[in-house]
Order: sequence, then structure tokens, then C-alpha cells
Amino acid sequence: MAYAISLGIGLFVLWFALSGYTIPLILSFGVFSCILCVWLAARMNLMDDEAVPIRLRFSLTSYWGWLAREIVKANWAVTKIILSPRLGRNMQQQLIDVPATQKTDMGRVIFANSITLTPGTVTVATEKDKFVVLALADQFTDPEGLAEMDRRVTIVERRT
Repeated sequence: MAYAISLGIGLFVLWFALSGYTIPLILSFGVFSCILCVWLAARMNLMDDEAVPIRLRFSLTSYWGWLAREIVKANWAVTKIILSPRLGRNMQQQLIDVPATQKTDMGRVIFANSITLTPGTVTVATEKDKFVVLALADQFTDPEGLAEMDRRVTIVERRT
């Protein structure tokens, strides 16, 4: 029941944030559509911790803030590389192996997506205990920065 309630609330908050309507008739349509989606998900037996990770949502809030700051910093670095008159000399693309310490599939997905969301890096392959990452330049291959991201994702994963 907790999964259904959290899914319904999440769907309605998303619907309201995207639509912004406060007219009672439109609000009732939104509530009805969210209830219908929850009912369909329950009928298809999709209500479990993987589909609706309730506890994961609360621990991700601080991680999202940290990741947003890292994305802004990486955006600035990529912008400097692109706008530099010596573009070819600044870009030294390379493939690197990044160790992944996550134990669950959800943790590994969060880590791989975080790497890809950060400008200048793309996760191109996954293996059991590492990811292969394409980096735009040397400054994006900093082992300490990637280890910090790995550590933070592992903390988020443990709280689930």
C-alpha cells in the first residue's frame, strides 16, 4: 500500500508541476489519471521496491545537490575547452576504467548515469566491478573526483 500511495503522490506532483492548472475540473482529471496509472501498475504487479524505491528518494536529495554542482563545474570546464582558440591541443580524449563499488543494480545505474550526466564524460561500457568511461580531456579523468562520486553513490545505495 505504501508503494501505491508514494507512486500516486509522485505522479500527481509531477503532473501538477508540468501542468500548473488549478481549475477544479482539470485538477480532478489529473487526480483521476494518477489513480488510473496507480491502478494499472498494481494490476500489472509493478508495485515493488525496484519500481517504486520509496527510501531511495529521500537519500538522493543531498546527492542531487552535490551532482548539480559537479555538473555546473564540468559545464564550465567544457565551455572553456570548446571556446579556446587551441581546441585541438586541449582535447585529449581517452578511455579510462572507473572502479564501481556498488552492490545493487540501482546503485550501478545511478553511478553510470551520474558519470554520463557530467559533461565531458560518457559511460560507454559496464563490467562487473568497473565502468569504461570516455573522457573529453585529461581534467575529466581525475581519479579522486570519480572516486568521490563512487563513494557518494555507495552511501546513497546503503541507505536504501
